Amino acid sequence: MSPDPHALALVRHTLDNGLRVVLARDARLPLVAINIWYHVGSKNERPGRSGLAHLFEHLLFEGSAHVGKGMHFAYVQQAGGVANGSTWYDRTNFYETLPSHQLDLGLWLEADRMGFSLPALDQEKLDNQRGVVINERRQRIDNQPYGGAVERLYELLFDPGHPYRWSVLGSVQDLEATTLDDVHDFFHTFYAPDNAVLTLVGDIDPPAALARVEHWFGELPAGAPVPAPKVPTAGLEESRFAVLHDQVQLARIYVALRTPAYGQDGWYAADLLATALAGGKASLLYEDLVYHRQLAQDAGAYVLPTEEVGILLLVATARPGVAPEQLRAALFEHLDRAAAQPLGADTLERARNQTLTRHYSRWQTLEQRADLLGRFATFFDDPASAAAEAGRYRAIGAQDVLAFAGEHMHRHAVLSVISTPESGGPP
Repeated sequence: MSPDPHALALVRHTLDNGLRVVLARDARLPLVAINIWYHVGSKNERPGRSGLAHLFEHLLFEGSAHVGKGMHFAYVQQAGGVANGSTWYDRTNFYETLPSHQLDLGLWLEADRMGFSLPALDQEKLDNQRGVVINERRQRIDNQPYGGAVERLYELLFDPGHPYRWSVLGSVQDLEATTLDDVHDFFHTFYAPDNAVLTLVGDIDPPAALARVEHWFGELPAGAPVPAPKVPTAGLEESRFAVLHDQVQLARIYVALRTPAYGQDGWYAADLLATALAGGKASLLYEDLVYHRQLAQDAGAYVLPTEEVGILLLVATARPGVAPEQLRAALFEHLDRAAAQPLGADTLERARNQTLTRHYSRWQTLEQRADLLGRFATFFDDPASAAAEAGRYRAIGAQDVLAFAGEHMHRHAVLSVISTPESGGPP
């Protein structure tokens, strides 16, 4: 069974400065997960200044007015805890898991990060972390086999100006052009209490924990209204295609299409379809392309839970000797079939069971539970609805999946082929 929203016993509160607080008591272990979501990600950047949100993930571990450089991790580790942060298209978050009696330590560190980072942020730290982020980009994208494929795919999927068009890691050119004034402006705009959700899950007494939140965060000033990102709504009018030549041994095919935004019924239908297509060795793509026709040596499909518009990605690596265009045509056969006929009952049930298994597993740890509650509070102002996702998946039938595919899986999908330098041009 999915967690009952009432059984979660959520406590919600909003401080006078706008900080939304979500608390959930779970006293089975003497731990507390602290997770703070800032409603800012790469989509809040602008062309020419990409990479700022991810850069800030690094900069905000560089110390603050009362926490020395590198000491955030040190304090947490000395207390027996763990800490980290992450950045995505729609959000940036920071999190700690600590012994529950160290709650004050985690709250102080996050409040000081929110309220007192700028006084400690200087040119030396910017230059240092800029170099770290540029090296990370080179390792993960520029010098990685197939590394530029998804970036190129998004450039085709979204027109210039769309906030999902550029990489979360940003471009080297934009990062090198970032000034200290850019950094200060970005912080002032987005890293304020009224653009954040603080979630505590674990061995806490909610009223007492809320009092400590008020103590550490209550005096921080609210920020100015956050400008909404400009999101063009026009869809693709024609199929777009690109070939990238890379230092790789085998061709890899990428197909992408837009779906309804995360939280809409169509997104859940897309997620079930992606699992049916490539969720494990018994999936449709594996059965056909890997085992039966032996055109591919692997296949994958997934839907990104993005806030403005969803993104469904299919990926398949060609077997040696298989022409990229042959594998590309086979992938489109599956898209066409999904749009023309409903999934079989066994296929849909298998996909639903796999999806629900993933869903339930995310509730097993305090960290992931805090993250889910923070996501739903940030995107929908309704953390309790995180526990209702299993019901959303159960409500999707074969005709719902077919309706989604019929509307979205047409030949306006985007394809990118990654091939070895010596493999010819476009098919």
